[in-house]
Parts: sequence; C-alpha cells; structure tokens
Amino acid sequence: MNAITSQLGSQLSLVSLNGTRRPAPPPLVLVAHGSRDPRALSTVRTLIERIRELRPHLTVRLGHLELNEPLLPDTLASARGGEAVLVPLLLSRGYHVKHDIPEAMAAAPHLLSRVAAPLGPHPLLVETLYARLVEAGWRTRMSDTARRASGVVLAAAGSRDPDAARDTRRTAQLLAERLGVPVVPAYASAAAPTVPAAVRAFAARSRHRIAVASYFTAPGRFATQCAEAASWIAAEPLGAHPAMARLVLHRYDQALATPEPAPERALASA
Repeated sequence: MNAITSQLGSQLSLVSLNGTRRPAPPPLVLVAHGSRDPRALSTVRTLIERIRELRPHLTVRLGHLELNEPLLPDTLASARGGEAVLVPLLLSRGYHVKHDIPEAMAAAPHLLSRVAAPLGPHPLLVETLYARLVEAGWRTRMSDTARRASGVVLAAAGSRDPDAARDTRRTAQLLAERLGVPVVPAYASAAAPTVPAAVRAFAARSRHRIAVASYFTAPGRFATQCAEAASWIAAEPLGAHPAMARLVLHRYDQALATPEPAPERALASA
C-alpha cells in the first residue's frame, strides 16, 4: 500500500494545477563506494530498484568511487547536460564526501550538479540498524537483568576525519536511545577502538550479551571481519532495507530544497 501511494504521488507531482506537465525532476545519481565483494554490487542494485519503486518517474543512475563499474566520473561524463543530484551512499562526512565527489563533479562541467548530505546520522538509519539486530536475534522485550548484561558495538569502516567520527558517535547515541542499552562505536580501520577491543571492553564491564550492529551499506571485507568479532550476535549490513530507500530519497529532496550558494557548491545540511 505504501508503494502504491508513493507511485501515485510521484505521478501527480508531474502534473501542475492547470493540468500541464511539469519538467521531469533532475536525475538522482547514487554514489556507492565500490567493493570487490560481488554481494555489494547486487545489494546496491536492489536498493536502486526499491528507490525506483517508490518514485517511478525519477531517473536513478549509479556511479562508484572505486572498484566497480560504472565509475562515478564515467556516469557523469555520459550524462546529458542539465541538472543532477548526487546522493552519497555513505554514512558520514569524510574524504570521499569532501574531496572525491566534488572532484568528479568538477570534471563534468557540462552538468549542473549538486551533492546531497551523506546518509548519516539520521533516524531512518537507526530504524534499519534496529531491524537488522532484531533479524539477528535481538529481543524486542528484555528483562532488566538481561539489559544490564547487554551492549552493542556499532561497527563502522573508520575514518581519520573528525567529522566522520562525530557522525558515527551520533548514530551510536541514537541507537542506544532506541535499544535502552549502551552502544559503542568501533572501527574496522583508521580509527580506534577496533571492534574486538570494544567487545573486550564490554566484557570487562560484565556485559556478556554483546551484539555487533553492522554500520555498512553492503556486505564486504570489513563487514565480515567485524561480524566475526561478535561474542553473541552479529547483524547484517544495512543493505536494501526499505528505510534506506526512503532515506536516499529524503536526501535527494533535501538537496533540491536547499539553495546552493554561488559560485561554490555546498553540501545540503544534514
């Protein structure tokens, strides 16, 4: 029913009050990181299908930063002149958002493009993390004794950028409020603590029901390594959960609604 309602709204949005057809909205370019794990590309393609189901008249294209085709520069180079909104399939501010994506945009001057904010932090991410934990065996109802023995490690890729760390900590805070147990961010690389270290720290505090929440958009090497460190349950990555499709469209709409200062291109506010 939600999909039907969204499709109907999408169709009506293309018709103005006087019955004339409005211009088509700018294409959405989903910017994925890329991975050698074939499951990652499959996951991103499934997510794109869900986005198209929610908004059938929106053109959605894919561009990768590395490792998979199509690469973002090629996607932008092949686009006709006009507008485009780049939505990073990334969870925090970091090097890719601040440098790689703007460089790709600058190399496509024929395209009037803007970049949306990264996906996180946002309540829809917390909704997805919660759902993945429940799928893995997290109990939606828990006794006080079980709650005092429980904790969650939010496993993220890691970045040296302080903004990225702040974004991940904020997501951990939001997830802790949802679950009612402590949530500690930990990282697969480039930052501390590591996921195994965070698991050990929980155990030292007599919390032995330790779950790992996978703060990755798709399966891959880092997600697999972090899951292996779990002492109890490990959730699947965010993947193509319906809330992720809604969040991508939310960031797209935000970017369109945010006036872009000239001559600099700016990120839409989070």
